[in-house]
Amino acid sequence: MTAETIVGPRAQDKFPVYDGRHLGAGAVQAAWGYHSQTAAIEDGDIWELCKVPAGARIVGGFFICSDGDTGTEALEIDVGWKANGGSGTYDSASVSGLVNSGVLTGDGGEGMQAGYNLRHFAVMPGAVYFTKETTIQAEGIAISATHQDFSLGVCVQYVVDPTVAA
Repeated sequence: MTAETIVGPRAQDKFPVYDGRHLGAGAVQAAWGYHSQTAAIEDGDIWELCKVPAGARIVGGFFICSDGDTGTEALEIDVGWKANGGSGTYDSASVSGLVNSGVLTGDGGEGMQAGYNLRHFAVMPGAVYFTKETTIQAEGIAISATHQDFSLGVCVQYVVDPTVAA
């Protein structure tokens, strides 16, 4: 089988991206998306989860995933972004620009119940920014040893800076 790209409901072209410009400078906003995976994944599978508007400066967020692997844990899913066609510093694709998960054990931790993984991400406020609307995506890096249906989601917090929008 070959890797595939799955476009979630909040990452589809028809989904409106809220830029929040009328809120004023410094108002933190969030974009989020999710997917329920029932088929075994391939290395390189991509889940497009949500979008941030042109001028978005990332300030933080989190990635959450239920346990998609039974037996010897091997599943790894990183979170980054898709290339957006812009020429800014962060407009090229990045597989793990937000989260380099390592093996997702599903053992809870960080106050989570067993069976879940949570990875917070924080960047120097505003240091990662996009000049054009950008899709936030997760990518399968290492596949499950023994697949189990799972769900994954991301929440990205950002402020909009119109001075960096193309």
